[in-house]
Amino acid sequence: MTYDPTGHLLLTPVDREAPLRVRRLRQLGIGERPDPDFDAFAQRLAKVTGAPYSMVNFIDENQQFFAGLHTPNGTRATDELGATAAVGGGVSRYMARDHGYCPHVVVRRKALVLEDVCDYPRFAGNPVVDEIGIRSYLGAPLIDRTGTALGTICVVDTEPRPWGRPGLETIKSLAAELVEQIHRREEGRL
Repeated sequence: MTYDPTGHLLLTPVDREAPLRVRRLRQLGIGERPDPDFDAFAQRLAKVTGAPYSMVNFIDENQQFFAGLHTPNGTRATDELGATAAVGGGVSRYMARDHGYCPHVVVRRKALVLEDVCDYPRFAGNPVVDEIGIRSYLGAPLIDRTGTALGTICVVDTEPRPWGRPGLETIKSLAAELVEQIHRREEGRL
């Protein structure tokens, strides 16, 4: 664990692989702008899980970027995007690295199921709980053929959700499917 300058415990894990991840994302040409294919995948994630929010998330040293995003109001257009959580509890394409749970998934390299984030003191104090109203999270890492954890796919809800083992298996399966889609995209560019 690390501390910020004010002495508060930072619960976001140290990510030593971030520079390698950024190089790989650049090599793949993803993770820096909205992508219609990733938006479509996020929409499918929301439909399959019944969650109001879903993301295809790529993480660098400083921030998270939702290259694929689905919200209850639909995917946001590029010109509507803000740099942090949007006013009124909405979600934008960018989020600070210390917000949310995807950085934990990337560093752990394992799926994470939080049926009610408030049941876990380590996660209940995350800024997304108060700023956006997130109460449940289900996410899995996107680990490509090089062994690099590129980012995550995730779904969140403002209500507790009983994801259970079926939710875990679903998110892991969908993550593997998206990694294969990324590999096919790379092969097509070679």
